[in-house]
Amino acid sequence: MRVLLIEDDSLVGEAVRVGLARLGMTVDWVRDGELGLQCARSEPFDAVVLDLGLPKRDGMQVLRDLRKAGNLLPILVVTARDALADRVAGLDAGADDYILKPFEMDELAARLRSAIRRRSGRADPVMRSGELALHPDTKIVTRNGIAVSLSAREFALLALLMRHPGMPLTRAQLEERLLGWGEEVASNALEVNIHNLRRKLGVSSILNIRGVGYFVPREEAPCSP
Repeated sequence: MRVLLIEDDSLVGEAVRVGLARLGMTVDWVRDGELGLQCARSEPFDAVVLDLGLPKRDGMQVLRDLRKAGNLLPILVVTARDALADRVAGLDAGADDYILKPFEMDELAARLRSAIRRRSGRADPVMRSGELALHPDTKIVTRNGIAVSLSAREFALLALLMRHPGMPLTRAQLEERLLGWGEEVASNALEVNIHNLRRKLGVSSILNIRGVGYFVPREEAPCSP
């Protein structure tokens, strides 16, 4: 999961960046509303963590501008403004959720996962594909009910694919969503992780269309008797 953090407070920003990274998320951090708006418009993030009291462009204006442009990114507002009117205004302007400072990192991560789930139309937090079940909160993956050990990068890659079942994602799309700014990996890292996932989960767990991309099969809904 790749998250855009728009926060001007250095201590809060660093704590969120490090805390979410420890929970397996890739976090890119900007410190003013103008740059945050540009990044949210131009790069493939899964969610935005948005402070309200920002320089150059207020967070509420960033929120309104994104929604006015039809941007459907899940946006979680994080702020010290605790007045009811502020919370109502943020939600009415299009925020998916609202959390007050100070907060626990586990709660922030859970609210992000919930917002992403709602935007994708899923109620069940567990993602499924065939024999596989992925639990975003506990970082557990099972195959036919048996837990499978994955590296942090393998888990992040599988979670990304399972959020878009049946939709081939190109190498560039996968790398953009898995890597933060300035993060470099070996040129064959994606292929190595795909190979390891297939070895651990079965060759049919991740499919590919040559020249198009990789995908996991879509979970078929059970038929009514």
